[in-house]
Amino acid sequence: QVQLVESGGDLVQAGGSLRLSCAASENIRNFASMAWYRQPPGKQRELVASISRGGSTDYADSVKGRCTISRDDAKNTVSLRMNSLKPEDTAVYYCAASQLIVAVHTYWGQGTQVTVSS
Repeated sequence: QVQLVESGGDLVQAGGSLRLSCAASENIRNFASMAWYRQPPGKQRELVASISRGGSTDYADSVKGRCTISRDDAKNTVSLRMNSLKPEDTAVYYCAASQLIVAVHTYWGQGTQVTVSS
């Protein structure tokens, strides 16, 4: 079973920065894409950013210019750097991976809490 473990969630002040990390139990080159999702309180889960096996990236409009997703194949990790954090960024952030279809993420981590204070 594929294991994805997120870390780096914290309580930060608005305007601050945070880096989230996702450690995979196997070679992340096995996956068509890796992604970060988030689920704010009382809202549905949404895609924040994704990165394909070839390195192509995609971002939600709400985080463009503030977030950067990257992958380190040698370390089997995917990171999300978030800058200029806003209270609306408060959510549980999940790491996910797709096996063959880039847009269909079938493996999920347990999440890490990000709280941005006003």
